[in-house]
Amino acid sequence: MKNWGSQSLIVVKYLKDGRTGGKMALMNTRLLSNCKACVAFKRWITERKSDKSKEKPSSLTEELENHNECPLDTRQLGIATWSLLHSMAAYFPENPTEIEREEIACMFHIIAKYYPCNICAKDFQEDIKAMPPETESGEKLSQWLCKLHNKVNKKLGKPMFDCSRVIERWKDGWKDGSCD
Repeated sequence: MKNWGSQSLIVVKYLKDGRTGGKMALMNTRLLSNCKACVAFKRWITERKSDKSKEKPSSLTEELENHNECPLDTRQLGIATWSLLHSMAAYFPENPTEIEREEIACMFHIIAKYYPCNICAKDFQEDIKAMPPETESGEKLSQWLCKLHNKVNKKLGKPMFDCSRVIERWKDGWKDGSCD
């Protein structure tokens, strides 16, 4: 393990499978414990590595190999963006450093500035100006983002999400085990 700045990072080697070319990736060690996103990626890599036969590929593999290579429409972009933002908030440290707090707040402002949908970007800029990111902890950031997302849902006439379940939805998985 090597220490770079305020965060301890480890180097994880990707499989040498032609697409990655043996490139190295850096992962924050804090994200590796109890990380469903990390586990899903590891499972996918293991399946790809062990699948030497002509068996039917997993749905994740099919999705990745057969995805539509067209630009995202506004709905697809929104779903992808909210998924990324909620996942980042759910995995944000519970006791972040001042630098981490500044960086995550800056990330939200940058996304709001450069978001490809101009109307959405303008609304997001206004929303985060009126309701700045709460970066004191991962829980507070997740709750802030859920409230912000519900504000957008209300504008669009969509149902509200129960913010008490935000960590269950974006980090731990549903209690019924359907995400395991």
